[in-house]
Amino acid sequence: MEGKERVVGVIVEYNPLHNGHVYHLEASRQASGAETVVAVMSGHWLQRGEPAFMNKWARAETALRAGADLVLELPVLFSTQPGEWFAYGAVSALAATGVGDAFCFGSENGRLDELKALADRLVSEPEPFTAALQEQLKKGLAYPAAYAAAAYAATGLPGANLLTEPNNSLGFHYLLSLARLRSGIVPYTIRRVKAGYHQEQLAEGGIASATAIRKRLLTAGDREAALESIAEYVPPGTLEVLRREWSAGRAPLHWERYRLPLFHRLLVQSPSQLARYREVTEGLEYRVKRTLASLKGEASVEELMEGLKTKRYTRTKLQRMMTAIYLEHLKEDASAEQLREGVSYLRVLGFTDRGRSLLHRMKQTASVPVITAVNRDGAPANLSLDIAATAAYTLGYEAPNAQDWFADYYRPPVYIPLGGNAAK
Repeated sequence: MEGKERVVGVIVEYNPLHNGHVYHLEASRQASGAETVVAVMSGHWLQRGEPAFMNKWARAETALRAGADLVLELPVLFSTQPGEWFAYGAVSALAATGVGDAFCFGSENGRLDELKALADRLVSEPEPFTAALQEQLKKGLAYPAAYAAAAYAATGLPGANLLTEPNNSLGFHYLLSLARLRSGIVPYTIRRVKAGYHQEQLAEGGIASATAIRKRLLTAGDREAALESIAEYVPPGTLEVLRREWSAGRAPLHWERYRLPLFHRLLVQSPSQLARYREVTEGLEYRVKRTLASLKGEASVEELMEGLKTKRYTRTKLQRMMTAIYLEHLKEDASAEQLREGVSYLRVLGFTDRGRSLLHRMKQTASVPVITAVNRDGAPANLSLDIAATAAYTLGYEAPNAQDWFADYYRPPVYIPLGGNAAK
């Protein structure tokens, strides 16, 4: 590594990027001693089964303005998965660059040693753990709660008790993925400050959760009033990009913008057809049909979700199911065997001058193709899922056009020159 800058990776969604994310970027550099930050970012569809508030290029721009040097897209095959496979895909992307020295994630407790000890014990999924997990699931617990309970029952380690918090849980799966990939990337964790992951109200102090910021933007009235109300909580670059994208009718996007195409898919397909899609498990196809028939008036996606939700089926599980149905992601296209292969390409969404230098290094070190321009005739197989996901996403724009549908072919990576704004 002599003569080469140290590189730290982060895994993000930036939905939208706020002051807490800026803190994480700066703290990741400090904790790891790295000069360069690589962000693996979900594309248009997110881990909690939601469309991103802004498109992936806009969010990549906010990341670069906030301090990231290179933004790589986490393929939709992984970005819409439950935490275990989401983490595995993202960590496999960092490992595939061949340049990552360190990795830093946010957590509620900041106790890396306890999470790592638990990951080391469960890396091979020992039989006592798998048996305990099945027992907890039979009790009707949602998968995350069942996993945490089974981890403690099988190991007795204190780290298992940390898994009830979402960022701790995701961090644990990052560590599990590093172990399974036998990666030499060194992990670090930064404790979340002030705002909780699910916090829905803006608080004083300039730090708020993305959930609270999205809620305010969608409920604060007209566009300028909404943007003004969050100005304290996001960096200027985020505010500027949000204003531009909102003015252009490309934001803010949410499930209700997809109400008609989603309901079309749900209504015209039989239960057996719905059962082919990822996350449609344990007879949920029949529950979907019954719930649709019970809706009244101008039924909303929110009303559908509320009708479907139970103690066993969390909101996140149901949203991921709707994403799979809307994007037509079949179970057979995302088998465990396929997912264990990790990412098969690295799609570049944006870079700075420092990031461009890193890309030159990656041409020699990356274990999978590095894609800066999508070839219509020779794209990797799974990249077609990202291209289709973009087309489906843009149907939520106010006035999508054909170039929006196929933006993956037309849009170059976002480039932020040193001390400048996005270059088109």
